[in-house]
Amino acid sequence: MTMGIFLGALTVLMGLGMPIAFALLLTGVVLMVHLDFFDAQLVAQNMLSGADNFPLMAVPFFILAGELMNAGGISKRIINLAVSLVGHIRGGLGYVAIGASVLLASLSGSAIADTAALATLLIPMMRDNGYPVPESAGLIASGGIIAPIIPPSMSFIIFGVATNTSISALFLAGIVPGLLMGAVLIAVWATLTPRMNVKAQPKASWAERKHALVDGIWALLLPVIIIGGLRGGLFTPTEAAVVAAVYSLLVSVFIYREVTVNILGKLLVDAARTTSIVMFLCAGALVSSYMVTLADLPAQLIDMLQPLMDDPRILMAAMMLLLLAVGIVMDLTPTILVMAPVMMPIAVKAGIDATYFGVMFVLVGTIGLITPPVCTVLNVVCGVAKISMERATRGVWPFLMAYLSLLILFVVFPGIVTVPMTWFR
Repeated sequence: MTMGIFLGALTVLMGLGMPIAFALLLTGVVLMVHLDFFDAQLVAQNMLSGADNFPLMAVPFFILAGELMNAGGISKRIINLAVSLVGHIRGGLGYVAIGASVLLASLSGSAIADTAALATLLIPMMRDNGYPVPESAGLIASGGIIAPIIPPSMSFIIFGVATNTSISALFLAGIVPGLLMGAVLIAVWATLTPRMNVKAQPKASWAERKHALVDGIWALLLPVIIIGGLRGGLFTPTEAAVVAAVYSLLVSVFIYREVTVNILGKLLVDAARTTSIVMFLCAGALVSSYMVTLADLPAQLIDMLQPLMDDPRILMAAMMLLLLAVGIVMDLTPTILVMAPVMMPIAVKAGIDATYFGVMFVLVGTIGLITPPVCTVLNVVCGVAKISMERATRGVWPFLMAYLSLLILFVVFPGIVTVPMTWFR
């Protein structure tokens, strides 16, 4: 009964078009009323606790770092370096998009920011060189969703806070799956390019490649600093976010000199606006999360899934199917805030590694970012490329199928994710 009320209230409120933060907040209030436990002061206290969390301090700094990278020329230099290395081969701009996606993912951790930067710079170039726009848009959108998997990742931070999972462990565990996502994109693009009548970029000389490498070296150093610092225990994920923001600021202002005082003010406002949205989501989500725990909904769900508890792989497959269905209609951050606190206790009780489950949870959620109707990332690409959602969906389909195949592989052979986790510990 309580489970039905929780899901029904959330579904109705979202169906009415209510912003997800308010829907989560009011769903918690509905559960309070149902359990005869309503207290306005308790609602306020939980909202404050939801935002007053030290690990969440990483979010505004990573958001600011992403804004600085895009405005300060760091993203542009990553793409220029990739163009100089592989732009001349057949379908080279597609490989540029994939390589730049992986590199940018290791810088900002934001799927939307990375996708916007890639689409703005590459789609006009790909269109001018004869690349079919739907496939180009689908590739860039698919590359953009690697950002929440390769560290630093804001989604891992939010998941870690919501489930009390080690954020550092999630960061390090995401490296191999993120690289494999890039690898499957290369494989799919290689099968598509023979049917395309495209122009190759002029082959860069070794001098031009050296210049691109030297020009982009400051951008390439950032992931080395962050991952090396986390692996070496020099700083926490929150401190890594500060390092990323300060480093991006110094490089953008003093080395590349593309961010001025006037631009910096706008970037700070944009970062603050995005941060406020994420923080209010976390605040509203803790009200519903508190009531979910109080109503013992995880235990009710465990009872429902009891027949699957003896086989972790089958249980994992069932939970991933559920998350895929949720991800189609809900954005990644709300999915984490709503579903992770409910599903994590089930995974742990079934003997599934918490870090592995976290990586899989976020991976499934990112697939929803390119799956209609919500598909936030695909919408960004549609806006930049000026194409309809129908054409973009047709272009993203082969890459979406490749990601689903990779997901199945991770469920059947969890060692692909869990074994490399020990390499970084």
